[in-house]
Amino acid sequence: MTRIVLVDDHPMMRQGIRQLLELRDDFEVVAEAGNGEEALEKVAQYQPDMILMDLNMKGMDGIQTVDALRQRGEKACILMITVSDNDNDVIAALRAGADGYLLKDVEPEELIKAVLAAERGNLVVSPQLTRILARALRDEEPARNHLTAELTGREMEILKMIAAGSSNKLIARELGISEATVKVHVKNLLKKLNFRSRVEAAVWAVSNHIL
Repeated sequence: MTRIVLVDDHPMMRQGIRQLLELRDDFEVVAEAGNGEEALEKVAQYQPDMILMDLNMKGMDGIQTVDALRQRGEKACILMITVSDNDNDVIAALRAGADGYLLKDVEPEELIKAVLAAERGNLVVSPQLTRILARALRDEEPARNHLTAELTGREMEILKMIAAGSSNKLIARELGISEATVKVHVKNLLKKLNFRSRVEAAVWAVSNHIL
C-alpha cells in the first residue's frame, strides 16, 4: 500500500485526484493539506510514502515546501502537479528536491502511470518539460563534465542505471549489493555533481549520453 498526502489549495482538485487514486487498491490517501504550512504538519504526522503537491499556493508555495521538507530530512517521494510550465519553476522545484514535475492537464491514466513510475524511483517529468531541464543542465556542462572524473567506478555505474530509469531496488539487485548501499552511492554522486535530486541527474546523464 502506497500512503499518499495531497497538497493543493483547491479542494475540488484534491477531491478529484483522491477519487482517481483510490480507484486502485494499492493507493491510500492518508491526509490532505491546503497550504505549505499544513503540509509540513500532515507529513510529519502521517509519514507518507509519497506527496503530490501543487506549486502555486498562498503562504509557502510548493517549492518552499519541498525545500523545507528536504531540509527536515523527509525521504518521501514528492511529485509536483501544477499548471506552470515556466522554465524557472521546473528547475527550481527539482533542485529543491522534488522527484518529478507533472502538468495538471495530464490524462488520468498518465497520472496513475507517473505515480507508479515515481514509486519505483523512475524519472517522472511531463514530456514537454524534459527539454527545459535538459537545456538548463546543458548550460552547466563544462563544470559538471569535469566533476564526473571524481566519480568512482561504482558511482558512474549507478549513474548510468539511474539514467536508464532503474530504481534503487533494481540497481541493488543488478549489482548484488544492498539497497542501503545504493542509497549511499546515490547520495555521494549527487553531492559530487551538485545535483539536488536523481531526476536532475537522470536528465543530465541522458542529455550527455551517459548510458
